Amino acid sequence: MAKSVISEGKTKQEAIEKGLKAINLPKELCEIKVLNDNKKSFFDILAPTIVKVEIKEIEAKKPEKMEINATEEELNNARNNIEEFLKEFFEKAKINAKIKIEIKDKCIYVTINGENIGNLIGYRGDALYALENLLKAVANKNSENRIIVRLDIEDYKQKREETLKEFALKKAAIVEKTGKTMTLEPMKAYERKIIHTVLQENSKVETRSIGEEPKRRIVITKKEN
Repeated sequence: MAKSVISEGKTKQEAIEKGLKAINLPKELCEIKVLNDNKKSFFDILAPTIVKVEIKEIEAKKPEKMEINATEEELNNARNNIEEFLKEFFEKAKINAKIKIEIKDKCIYVTINGENIGNLIGYRGDALYALENLLKAVANKNSENRIIVRLDIEDYKQKREETLKEFALKKAAIVEKTGKTMTLEPMKAYERKIIHTVLQENSKVETRSIGEEPKRRIVITKKEN
């Protein structure tokens, strides 16, 4: 995928529009630089404006790997605190749900199932991840070592992963067929990771993340032969 294009037009705006069309990205995801902005003579004024449109790429820092050193006592205490918190939370919210809390590989896995609890998932998991962060705070409140908490509600994460995989394959097929670059809508980091992983196995397309959080998104492009 070309990281930049050079375009020209009778006006600056026309040159920019041509460049954005050629690179197939919205303006907010690009850096734009006028290359012949030093017009001095009358003949220079009549010359077309030339601009360089370049992808604004800011790579997110890779998270540092943290060792899981939580003790059995800390994990059990965290589990009890989470269970107590959720029972009180559901009681006050008048939510009828089943809670399952397991300790596996020094991590705490919480699963919630029940009727009419879609509001706990929210739009694309927003409520679910907010609740997960809250459970992390509850688990780590009195722990010296970092405790990892994973929450799922009505198997949302598994269903979402399958949906994203299917979505990624369909978009990649379009890119393969048309040869046109495709920019996906902004996604959370874990969603982008799923798409990157799925399409790594495709030898005809490549992916990259561009933009800044929370509007960071994936670009799929056909590989050059």
